[in-house]
Amino acid sequence: MKYIILILTISALVSIILGFTLDVNYSEKLIGFGVSGLFLVVFPLYTYYSWKDKNMKDYMLTKENLDKMRENQRLKKY
Repeated sequence: MKYIILILTISALVSIILGFTLDVNYSEKLIGFGVSGLFLVVFPLYTYYSWKDKNMKDYMLTKENLDKMRENQRLKKY
């Protein structure tokens, strides 16, 4: 999955760069496909890949997590 995301990112960036550098009739389409590929394909795939095995409760401010943070702050004060 990591390599698929990398390949898609590189291809979208190349499409954007070619759209700016080439002087052809469809250069705006190259830029548009590159930008839409980044925002509609690459970013959601990257977000899914990076959050796939994580527990959302660890990142929420629940009473238990607030108590843990307060306890950690008390311990760090020496």
